[in-house]
Amino acid sequence: MRPTTALLTDRYELSMYAALLRDGRVGAPATFELFARRLPEGRRFGMVAGLGRFLDALEQFRFNEASLGWLVAAGVIDDATAAHLAQWRFTGDIVAYPEGEIWYPASPVLSVRATLAEGLVLETLALSIFNHDSAIASAAARMVLAAEGRALIEMGSRRVHEEAAVAAARAAYIAGFATTSNLAAGERHGVPTAGTAAHAFVMAHASEAEAFASQLDAHGLGTTLLVDTYDTEQGIATAVEVARQRGASGPGAIRIDSGDLPSAVAAARAQLDALGATDTKIVVTSDLDEYLITELARSPVDSYGVGTRVATGSGHPSAGFVYKLVELDGRPVAKRAEGKGNVGGTKTAYRHPDGREAFRLDGHTPEGARPLQVAAVSAGEIVHRPELAAIRSYAAHALAALPSAARLIASGPPAMIAELEGEPS
Repeated sequence: MRPTTALLTDRYELSMYAALLRDGRVGAPATFELFARRLPEGRRFGMVAGLGRFLDALEQFRFNEASLGWLVAAGVIDDATAAHLAQWRFTGDIVAYPEGEIWYPASPVLSVRATLAEGLVLETLALSIFNHDSAIASAAARMVLAAEGRALIEMGSRRVHEEAAVAAARAAYIAGFATTSNLAAGERHGVPTAGTAAHAFVMAHASEAEAFASQLDAHGLGTTLLVDTYDTEQGIATAVEVARQRGASGPGAIRIDSGDLPSAVAAARAQLDALGATDTKIVVTSDLDEYLITELARSPVDSYGVGTRVATGSGHPSAGFVYKLVELDGRPVAKRAEGKGNVGGTKTAYRHPDGREAFRLDGHTPEGARPLQVAAVSAGEIVHRPELAAIRSYAAHALAALPSAARLIASGPPAMIAELEGEPS
């Protein structure tokens, strides 16, 4: 039996469900939307990720006998609500921004059109997945821009929850990272994996030369040798010497994980070239983020390994999405609280040729504009299952089309805000 995702939620959702069942409002037609009121501080755009994982979780959102038994025993719901939830199936429609799409404040990233109770109980599931995955993709996208075509390796698994690590690797790959160190992400999602050796491997041998020889013999001349366990200059000299003993001008790459990276990289490149190892690449790690990657743009770096700052969303562990009721019984509804208001009504989102994003309440897309939402679920059936490679390609095109204001890595205001155009019909 597949595990249920129905308890990955907050108690108040089922408390509301029980009350709606009692007062007869459980089946009222409703629309809920997931959007952000603002971007994380300093961000100019966001990138959507998490739709695929959300749809997988929706398939498993079932209240089975064991979960219902616990809910009743714990006093969360009564028997009547349990009987109703035992038959729960999502029967509505969902439209969403595809993964890899760019979002701004007010973008209707996910729209759930179903009964009031069906949409209500999906709030926490949707928010937990989209807030996490979109935060990772948004941070990763900025690093991809900063890297200017150089490869990025996601290696943040040891900084987050073990399941969050798998989701983070997937989201970073969507945004344009080349590989991940996380094997579960490789097995589950097909993300290419990479990784060679840590400092412990070097220290486990009698000498650097012995460690490098072991690694080269096990993994071939193209492997990456970690050269800064003791002294970087000596480590590079030893790496080249051991590779030469095996018929190569140098190892496939060296990795530098410490020190002042711009100066360390410049010195390493000069030393490698002087030793004749001109084909040996340089990989850098050590708490990289988009700002340090930008600082390294003019350095002879060939690829970057990024850990903490991508797996934790570059300091922003949530994208800031909220999930609100915007239409009930065919009429717009909206929250009006100061600082937390929103536009009511079901929205159709689109992007103009000049990059501006907007939405309408009459269901129309202006001529020449590109629709942003795709059908994800129709009458309860999932209809959106793109391959990860296609998602990643979509994200690359979305990044390439960013306006210049959004591409700036320095902290600043959002490049735009999604705005209402036209009037409801």
